[in-house]
Amino acid sequence: MKKQVIAIIVLLTLNLSAQEKKDYSSKVTTIDSTIATLYSVISGDKGEARNWKLFKHLFRKDAKLIPIGKKDKKTTVRYMSPEDYIKTSGKWLVNNGFYELEIKRETQVFGDFAHIFSTYESYKSKEDEKPLMRGINSIQLFNDGKRWWIINLYWKQESEENPIPEAYLPQN
Repeated sequence: MKKQVIAIIVLLTLNLSAQEKKDYSSKVTTIDSTIATLYSVISGDKGEARNWKLFKHLFRKDAKLIPIGKKDKKTTVRYMSPEDYIKTSGKWLVNNGFYELEIKRETQVFGDFAHIFSTYESYKSKEDEKPLMRGINSIQLFNDGKRWWIINLYWKQESEENPIPEAYLPQN
């Protein structure tokens, strides 16, 4: 009987600790911390799991991730939830390795909302010298008085036909 009680206590303790919610509040207190967390949470070496709970924590309910792309030679947009993004891109990020680094930022803030134009470079590995791709993230944020939430993340990759304008690149 004593062994059964101990086993139940151990199981309950393990279950409770597994259900503990991590405190990510420091990751979303400022615009800078929110944007830094966005870039860091999708970045990692090949085979490295991403923290998708933290990723989802960045986004307000009903937030959208909206990539611009080409389909049948036409420019299109695709609307995704954070969960959709994880389902469509999560495995690729882990299987291939992916690092996205912000290289320049334009920030506009009016009270409790902000718009960030964030130029990025992406690499498969930290050791890569040449980026795999570059582009611009347009990030809209909302502050509810307690933290910053990403409302929309809208992005476009650079192409030969559409290079990033000099104004959005670092000035050397």
